[in-house]
Amino acid sequence: GSNVLRMSSGIQIKTKSSGQKSKAPESQPKPSAKLNPKTIDPFRAYSQPSSAFAATYARGGIPCRLVHGSVKHKLHWECPPETVPFDPLLLTLAEGLRETKHPYTFVSKEGFKQLLLVEGAAEKVIPLLPRLVPVLKVALAHADDEVFGRGLDALVQLSAVVGPSLNDHLKLLLTNLLKRLMDKKYREEVTVALQKLEHCGGRVS
Repeated sequence: GSNVLRMSSGIQIKTKSSGQKSKAPESQPKPSAKLNPKTIDPFRAYSQPSSAFAATYARGGIPCRLVHGSVKHKLHWECPPETVPFDPLLLTLAEGLRETKHPYTFVSKEGFKQLLLVEGAAEKVIPLLPRLVPVLKVALAHADDEVFGRGLDALVQLSAVVGPSLNDHLKLLLTNLLKRLMDKKYREEVTVALQKLEHCGGRVS
């Protein structure tokens, strides 16, 4: 059917452009705009998840899956986490921290945590800090309380792994942390996190 459509729209262009040049640009998009919603949109809705993380997860780009337990959910790795390339997986998992849908919320948070626990994680993570910290900043700046909480946890875990290497990058995040520090709801959580960051990194100036 597409050939016929293409031909007919080709004919329309010819007939219109021959006599009324000025009108062609306006009237041209209309037939294709009418065709688009019916033919393309329904597929697009399914094939394009809401975020990069969801898309990567959907096509199997994240080598861990949620295993439903009766009491506690677990994360199942398709290959040992120590064999997984941190670039890009750690960054992808960090992006997933801003997800609000299950199972992305669990997979990103738990995956990030477990990846940082593998042997030699520090050497793998430190080169990624310039790219990783801005991603965590998005989670920390998020309006959703749970997203902020996951970002904060991830930051503390990261600090425990890389220690003082994180110090230079912290100034990027301090405004977000201090903003929440002013809020009674977060004060204690953020204070504890800042103490841990200070402990792992030496004094945070």
